[in-house]
Amino acid sequence: SLTDTPPAYSSEDFITILALVKQIEKRDSVLTSKQQIDRLLRPGSSYFNLNPFEVLQIDPEATDEELKKRFRALSILVHPDKNQDDPDRAQLAFEAVDKAYKNLLEPEQKKRAVDVIQAGREYVEHNMKEKKKQLKKDGKPQFVEEDDPEMFRQAVYKQTMKLFAELEIKRKEREAKDMHERKRAREEEIETAEKAKREREWQKNFEETRDGRVDSWRSFQAGKGKAKKEKKPRSFLKPPKVKMEQRE
Repeated sequence: SLTDTPPAYSSEDFITILALVKQIEKRDSVLTSKQQIDRLLRPGSSYFNLNPFEVLQIDPEATDEELKKRFRALSILVHPDKNQDDPDRAQLAFEAVDKAYKNLLEPEQKKRAVDVIQAGREYVEHNMKEKKKQLKKDGKPQFVEEDDPEMFRQAVYKQTMKLFAELEIKRKEREAKDMHERKRAREEEIETAEKAKREREWQKNFEETRDGRVDSWRSFQAGKGKAKKEKKPRSFLKPPKVKMEQRE
């Protein structure tokens, strides 16, 4: 069915985006300014807008010239100057369009987006084959709803959005991990610097008090020697002599 998904995703954001994906209706690429702003800022747009081709409503096979024309037309349509009754939302929509266009100007970013879309298509096609294989095994007609071109397009759209969302979640996780590692490394660096500083201060204090310690030791030794010289010999009391009794 259209709700088939790849292995479970762990993010709550991803679950939310799945709930927001509804039946995709065929739409005209030319909408009013308000409609375009609403489309670009609809619930879950932070994930829907990960697909730059979806943002610009243009086919991945479009030429650079077609891409440029589409960007100009759409950016004018949602520009804040043209939507002074709702400038804040128009600004956000304009930024989404501008970001998508800049991403597609970067060869690597564009290739990445095309690869994700292709992966979504291949997944749906694989799913179709597996379902038809099971239908054949069950002795049933080998027809699935994705055989309808529009249903196929919708299935690819949904799967593509799932893949974009999954990649974004993984990117954020990597970013958070890298940030944690940088923070930990920085804390270790600070601790090492503080330890080195304490050792330098101790060494400096040790050197500065060396003469005082030496003088104190010499004085102590001198006093000890003098006391030894002045020491009188001990005298011992001799026991009295015992007189022996004389016998007559």
